[in-house]
Amino acid sequence: MPELKDQIIYNRGMNLILIPILSGWLAGWLVNYLADVLPVTRRFSRPTCPHCQSAYPWGGYLFFHACTVCGTPRKWRALAVQAVLAVAAILLWVFPRPHFPFVLSFLLVIFLSLVFVIDVENRLILHPVSIFGAFLGLGIGIYLHGVVTTLIGGAVGFGVMLIFYFVGELYVRFMSKKRGMSTDEVALGFGDVNLSGVMGLLLGWPRIMEGLLFAVLAGGLISLFIILGMLIAKKYRAFTAIPYAPFLILGTLYILYIL
Repeated sequence: MPELKDQIIYNRGMNLILIPILSGWLAGWLVNYLADVLPVTRRFSRPTCPHCQSAYPWGGYLFFHACTVCGTPRKWRALAVQAVLAVAAILLWVFPRPHFPFVLSFLLVIFLSLVFVIDVENRLILHPVSIFGAFLGLGIGIYLHGVVTTLIGGAVGFGVMLIFYFVGELYVRFMSKKRGMSTDEVALGFGDVNLSGVMGLLLGWPRIMEGLLFAVLAGGLISLFIILGMLIAKKYRAFTAIPYAPFLILGTLYILYIL
């Protein structure tokens, strides 16, 4: 009888672990789809091949087949997103954070994953995505910290990054004038300001300051390595844009899931 009981417990455990695995795989499909269509059409639309713009058959798209018209393979990112979100779902299921239900926690990871992929690939944080993130951040923040702490955190996150935004604008204008070079690049996009506000809602006050400090330090360190690599390869260009959203996301994840 003990052996039968152990077998039943084992079977239940295996059945339960299928929940995060399936959730992660479905979330990966969603993030890949949104990251493929939103930067191109700004709406829910049929995914198309980036090379020949032919529409993918849905079955082929979901299972990462190459374009049926020109044969261009899918981006490696598609499989990477599926794998990362599946692993993330398992970790959040097996090692839940106190007072942070799996559904809310994983929904946040899905949102941050979408922002990460779109910003890295397109240097872009879409306003509709930011608006969704604000509502999500407000809901999660109030659940975790209460109304006042959440609203103050959101205001501080947005305000601090807004100051950085204007300082960056002035710096780029000053340097372009000094060097006699015109540029369309920006030191910090306004999408980063919006994301910082979402970050503040999620972390609340005063933890938003810890998250921003982590993001600034990580961004500065990694940017330094990137610039040094470009200088060594003799490919450095002035005002090279480096996506900042990944560092804000890392700061958010660090505070919420590691500290």
